[in-house]
Amino acid sequence: MTQMMQSLLEAWRPGHALPGGLYSDPQVYEKEIRAIFLKSWLCIGHESQIPGRGDYFLFNMAGESVIVVRDAAGQVNALLNVCRHRGSRICDEATGRASRLVCRYHGWTYGLDGSLRAASRMPEGFDSSRHGLRRLHVRVFVGLIFINFDASPASFDPIENDLSAPLAPYELERAKVAHRQTYPIESNWKLAVENYCECYHCQPAHPEYSVGHGRAVPAAEQAALLEPVMARAQAAGLSQQFYIRNSWLAAGELGTDRGYKRYGLMRGHKTGSRDGSPLAPLLGTIRDYDGGATDLHFGPMMFGLAYCDHVVLYRFTPRALRKTDCEIIWLVRQSAVEGKDYHLAELTWLWDLTTVADKQIIERNQAGVDSRFYEPGPLSPMEEFTGLFLQWYVATMRAAAGGVRVEG
Repeated sequence: MTQMMQSLLEAWRPGHALPGGLYSDPQVYEKEIRAIFLKSWLCIGHESQIPGRGDYFLFNMAGESVIVVRDAAGQVNALLNVCRHRGSRICDEATGRASRLVCRYHGWTYGLDGSLRAASRMPEGFDSSRHGLRRLHVRVFVGLIFINFDASPASFDPIENDLSAPLAPYELERAKVAHRQTYPIESNWKLAVENYCECYHCQPAHPEYSVGHGRAVPAAEQAALLEPVMARAQAAGLSQQFYIRNSWLAAGELGTDRGYKRYGLMRGHKTGSRDGSPLAPLLGTIRDYDGGATDLHFGPMMFGLAYCDHVVLYRFTPRALRKTDCEIIWLVRQSAVEGKDYHLAELTWLWDLTTVADKQIIERNQAGVDSRFYEPGPLSPMEEFTGLFLQWYVATMRAAAGGVRVEG
């Protein structure tokens, strides 16, 4: 860790925003990528994106590219998109289907499991088994695809153990992607995450969201809104015991950070729609609307909002120091038919509108923290979630210098 970065981390005061240099220094950014993103379990999509043999999509992050492909046995593989000959990218298209992976530079050919199948005119003694594409660790959990770049990653078990039961009624493994959209944001990744984690800005910035969502009001009002939701839980098919758990970035080991929290909707809203009325068929084994929604997070960059009839996943992917992609994935019941069971424009309306507004908010935030005169201010009680994220971030980056995880 550089002396400058050490000084910036030491300058942070709990309950305050971060010093400006942590959003703008290239060395800080590179350290974050190596210490956090290349060691964490990253949720990168849903297996319905690759339903058949040879179907693939690319996941791109901070200069790295990964081919996520389903092989003939139905297994999901994550392969570094770097030819083992001279490093050329193999796949260029964001999605596609292939029976094999061929590097167009010199023709090296790989199977869907990454093994090298052909490399012409190589010298005697060349061992093809030693030159397959680099395979990343993969776990598929309730239909969600997770990868890890680290050679010896933390166990995935805590994520599965903590989230299996509360996610079970949604049966996300029997859901499908109804729509995906990417919103490029000209900001550091942390500002995008910080904005998502708090609803202090919701009432002035997102009136369409605030009219129906309990997160837009202070904690005492949120607690009152949750009581009738919990009372309807059992009848709706959602267990009460999972309504008040809030495990925010509370992993014992870096890479398994996860969390969820149920909250109430307002004014008779059943889901996140223009007027609160249903948008799609109920998910999984859910039998009725309970008047609530669940906040989720998986690792440092994937967050979710689970309604009873659809799920919205947000992924904030660092692309460069001041470039972050926000990809939104809308999930609905697998059997739902567009135009009959749901209408795409209505399904995506709220979170498209909100994310376009957030993009502008975050980019103005970046411009402000770049000022030579910026000083971190105190957080509001309604920014508790953001405060916990900042606490986790500082502890994790300090630990990266000494090689020991420090609990936030």
